[in-house]
Amino acid sequence: MIYLITISVYLIILIGIGLYKAGKIKTQADFAIAGRSLTPWVLVGTMLATWIGTGSILGNAGKTYSTGMAALILPIGSVFGIFLLTKIAGKVRSYKKFTVPEIIGDRYGSTARILSVIALVMAYMVIVSYQYNAGGAVLHTILTDKTGTSLISLETATIIAAIFIITYTMLAGLYSVAYTDVGNGIIMSISLLIAFPILWVKAGGMSGMEYAFQAMEKPDHMKFFGVYSFMDIINFCLPGFLLVLGDANMYQRFFASRDEKGATQATTILIAAVLLVELLIIATAWVSSSMIPDAEVGKHVLIYSAHRFLPPFVGAIMMTTIVGIIISTADSYLLVPATTLMRDIYQKHIDTRVNEKKIVLLSRMLVLGLGIIAYFVSIGFSKSSGFFERALYAYTIYGAAITPALVAALFWKNVSRAGAVLSISSGVVTTLVWKEVNFVQQLVPGYLYGNVDEVLPAISISILALFFGSKFFPDKK
Repeated sequence: MIYLITISVYLIILIGIGLYKAGKIKTQADFAIAGRSLTPWVLVGTMLATWIGTGSILGNAGKTYSTGMAALILPIGSVFGIFLLTKIAGKVRSYKKFTVPEIIGDRYGSTARILSVIALVMAYMVIVSYQYNAGGAVLHTILTDKTGTSLISLETATIIAAIFIITYTMLAGLYSVAYTDVGNGIIMSISLLIAFPILWVKAGGMSGMEYAFQAMEKPDHMKFFGVYSFMDIINFCLPGFLLVLGDANMYQRFFASRDEKGATQATTILIAAVLLVELLIIATAWVSSSMIPDAEVGKHVLIYSAHRFLPPFVGAIMMTTIVGIIISTADSYLLVPATTLMRDIYQKHIDTRVNEKKIVLLSRMLVLGLGIIAYFVSIGFSKSSGFFERALYAYTIYGAAITPALVAALFWKNVSRAGAVLSISSGVVTTLVWKEVNFVQQLVPGYLYGNVDEVLPAISISILALFFGSKFFPDKK
């Protein structure tokens, strides 16, 4: 009961903040980028809470359950991507834009802008969909009694999570999300720092874990080297690197910063914060997995361990933190495509003179519509893919399509419109074809198709299209 009470109080507080902040929303800048008012420390909190979402809490943790200590290498791609972002943040803030497709459109024209909108919405709907599933998994778990029976089905729990996420995002946009993110980031870090040593002692330390993994016939879970091949590391780390380097959520935070210096400072601090929290998540999942022989339960290893292995108060705080992170990530990945569709489609091509009041209203309606679409996407994926696989898929759609053209727009003066269009379209198409079209398996040698995920062919073709498209079809002077 303490879990339900703690999470309920937290959710009521969130709704209260959302209602309070909703009264302050007067313009599109308020709703989408918090009036460009965020300080560096608020930026760190909101970027940390946004990035450490279900892909980490359930995706990386679930991968840790299946592979063990070797999963500690998984954050390397995103951390390196954030390091490169420190060289970009100030420049992005100087543009005073609202969305990533605006930057692409200014540099490459309307065709590239529309294509980037399509790629962004596709990827972000997948990301939001598994936030719903994760929220449903938490609610289903805390309502499960000692016999393993939950008061509600997983499907019903997912619907409740989706309704709350959509409602909260509609209230006040980034104004409410950014400030609650700071609290989420702090509580998440503290709860993990407390939970890890408790679970370590409970598992019996290294010797206890080694014995437990031997009994489960998983001796490789105690190894760091030799578990993942070089291609595995590419498949697992490259999608996160590509996403974070061009992530519209991160760029939206840069746009929301008070100034260029603040955006750069926040991103620099974020490197250490993400590294610490990602490693704590994986380490906690690794220790916990030695106490969970049931693979079906192991998919939600952090949720299960918080519910069953930690003291009730600590477990309740950790569960609340997980809920907060899920909500924060889902809100952000709903808000960005809503802002993008409003800014890059409606205001650009439908009603160029729309007033601020109508913009805010339509933005909220877009959040509602996109939220419903994401729910149906979650149904389609729920039976076929795990959180880790879905995260990599979504990251690849976005990263292969948008990141090369976006980075080139910032740093390569000879990149052309044709090159960008070819890059964006080929990134999306290659990802979808490699993942979804069966005949590819007949065209590509089995050993290659089985070991290479969609990210490597997609980003390779995207970059080649950008380079050769710019070389052979340069812009007219």
